Amino acid sequence: MTEFNVQQLLSQLTLDEKISLLAAIDFWHTTPIERLDIPSIRVSDGPNGVRGTKFTSWEASKAACFPNGTALASTFNTELLHKAGALMALEAKHKSAQIILGPTANIQRGPLGGRGFESYSEDPYLSGIASASLVNGIQENGVGATMKHYACNDLEQERFAYDVQVSQRALREIYLEPFRLAVKYSDPLLFMTGYNKVNGHHCSAHKQLVDEILLKEWNSRAVVISDWYGTSHTVEGIKNGEDIEFPGPARFRTKELVKHLLFCKAEAADGTVFTEHDVDVRVEKILKLVKYFVDINGSTKFPKTEDDKNDTPKTSSFLRELASESIVLLKNENNVLPLKTTDDIVVIGPNAKAANASGGGSASMSSYYTVTPYDGIANAVGKKDLPYIKGCDNHKALNNLFEQCTNTLKPEVKGVAFRTYIGEQLGADGEKPFKEEVIEKSYVPMFDFEDEKLDAEKRFHALFEGFFTPEESGVYEFGCQVLGTALLYVDGKLIVNQKDNQEKGTSFFSSGTTERIGKINLEAGKAYEIKVIYASAPFSTISDAIGCGGVQVGVNRVINVATEIEKTAQIAAKHDKVILVIGLNGEIESEGYDRPDMALPRATNELVNAVLKANPNTVVVNQSGCPVEMPWIQKASAVVQAYYGGNELGNAIADVVFGKVNPSGKLTVTWPIRNEDNPAFFNFESHMGRVIYGEDIWVGYKYYEKKQQKVLFPFGYGLSYTTFDVSGLKVSVSEEDDYISVSATVKNTGSVDGKEVVQVYVGRTSKSVVPRVVKELKGFTKVALKAGESKEATVKISLKDSASYFNEYRDQWHLEAGDYAVYVGTSSDEAHLTETFTVETEKYWKGL
Repeated sequence: MTEFNVQQLLSQLTLDEKISLLAAIDFWHTTPIERLDIPSIRVSDGPNGVRGTKFTSWEASKAACFPNGTALASTFNTELLHKAGALMALEAKHKSAQIILGPTANIQRGPLGGRGFESYSEDPYLSGIASASLVNGIQENGVGATMKHYACNDLEQERFAYDVQVSQRALREIYLEPFRLAVKYSDPLLFMTGYNKVNGHHCSAHKQLVDEILLKEWNSRAVVISDWYGTSHTVEGIKNGEDIEFPGPARFRTKELVKHLLFCKAEAADGTVFTEHDVDVRVEKILKLVKYFVDINGSTKFPKTEDDKNDTPKTSSFLRELASESIVLLKNENNVLPLKTTDDIVVIGPNAKAANASGGGSASMSSYYTVTPYDGIANAVGKKDLPYIKGCDNHKALNNLFEQCTNTLKPEVKGVAFRTYIGEQLGADGEKPFKEEVIEKSYVPMFDFEDEKLDAEKRFHALFEGFFTPEESGVYEFGCQVLGTALLYVDGKLIVNQKDNQEKGTSFFSSGTTERIGKINLEAGKAYEIKVIYASAPFSTISDAIGCGGVQVGVNRVINVATEIEKTAQIAAKHDKVILVIGLNGEIESEGYDRPDMALPRATNELVNAVLKANPNTVVVNQSGCPVEMPWIQKASAVVQAYYGGNELGNAIADVVFGKVNPSGKLTVTWPIRNEDNPAFFNFESHMGRVIYGEDIWVGYKYYEKKQQKVLFPFGYGLSYTTFDVSGLKVSVSEEDDYISVSATVKNTGSVDGKEVVQVYVGRTSKSVVPRVVKELKGFTKVALKAGESKEATVKISLKDSASYFNEYRDQWHLEAGDYAVYVGTSSDEAHLTETFTVETEKYWKGL
């Protein structure tokens, strides 16, 4: 066992070495000190799996893609989430990563947040318990987890700058509570701060959030890191608890800057002086983190390899179970579901053949594989040529060009040849390419592309070359968006110019351009030469560079939408059953920007209406991380919410649709009928740099219930192919031992084995000194029952956690004396079993 003495090492470090430890050395590694054998620690995204150390598309390792955050929480199964964390830890080991940058525990204030799909819920208790379950699964297997993004990082617009104006009560009860519960029940090794400000101060240097609450009040051991490029204040960040700036090399914590600030005894905002002791406090925590992993590893020599050897039948089987248990059955009139594999079925919809394993941004990854809904359904019925028609498009920007191309570099692989040069002559002057690859996907991020040929500004030029052969004749549109510059040619003709007069858009985390589209007539069966001339991010005229930038290109045959939908409806009418797969995708729900509305994209609603009219035996399968409007819901007999299901999404959908798995997922967010109904509607954007959390504590179901607002689907809702009865509620309370024990009998009253989630809500019934919500989730358990079987379900929860509010006068939690009620049921709307209890002695408290 290698001895790693933190205090001894701290005393041996020079000031320059200490400062170097305060920032990462690159995108994915902490700074090593080779002189003292202090190794580098590797981190890796993220919340939906473990990417490895490369974002750059052709260098990225293949990985297990888990269902997105909302889907994971929809299982309401802490044991399953614990196992998911264990598998994430195993994936991390295959990528030689010591730390996973997840889970994401931000609150879904409203339906439109770009990263809402990463988060678990509108409810802080569910978010906290789901986080703790995953963290325990990860950390019990020798890998560190990172709670993020601390705190109130709940929308993407102006995400580096907006200032959240939020009451202390709402901050504590809603937005910090998932993080507090995670510390209480799992003790995460790391916290990542949000980009934004909270009540006037950036999270990365926030004295109240980091120093006073996280480190002192909660007594967390967590090493605090910035989000990528999220450091904002050098002195306050170091003094107030942010340990490491990411990514490296340092921008705010350079040796020159920090030494100068020490030399001039710079004052912090609170008037205290910046000293070397402040640096030592941060360095000591970093060394303790390194020691933690050195002790696990037994050596300071950590592996650096990355592999895809965890792509095993065991991994696939678990991911399939996880995805299928996350699926929520929203509607099933006339028992349309489950279908039979012998039914005459046609598959329709833009998501059916799309590999929507995850939402977009840093949560996305290069999956080992992705089973599309169509493939999963075809596997289940045993037909490779199952009837299919797309019906309409649903893309935000054009994609899927390179995937259809052939190339001369590796003719056996679909994709385009990619060659990089320093000079803009692209080899015409005799320069040899310093990188030659086949690019298989049309979204080509290059944020962390590195090569010894590149200068500090990462300037280079590149050429993408391939051949596209259309299957049908007609007018085709080609699209391009870029972080850098790009010119797209078809058979030598310039179709899209993304070099001149660029306009800023939402591509590449809102650092790239808008999409530009050009059209051209193509003949079926003819091979057309595709050429894209690219220059890296520093050549962009509209944006600060993110590494080497990126480009996305796409192609689509231009269709008459009305004619295509009419044709689709006619085909739907000719079959007994229809599986219609619709929804969003990782470009619509993505880090970097928010959705403009809750509508399904393009002509989706028109397609759904036409198909439902043509064939009432239609199963609508929706894929999205967050709610969408469903104006056709009354016409639909069967509706399934499938989320982004990871590698096994198609098989999981098929398992539920054909009854191999009885659905048991529950909604983790309320689905409003319209976006205008949601409590954050007026305040879900930044105005003059401010985001006002005007809904205060009335988030999600707490608002809808208080207002008695009709919703599309309530929080905690989800149907089954069987029926359940919950009865015999018993409640016991101990103030001395701080618990509420809740038990009830659950019976499967149907003819199919299934699982039901027993949900426990608590509400104050006596008058309070502050407005109180009607009830809030404070416990749950999932019960598996065979047909006709009964079981007693018991949930034991903390009294003070469940019945207190945050008193702003006292800056403490307040457990008021008086009367309370426990509500038990199967959703927030179906919690009809009620028992009351009385708290005899009021209590003020802080901490965990």
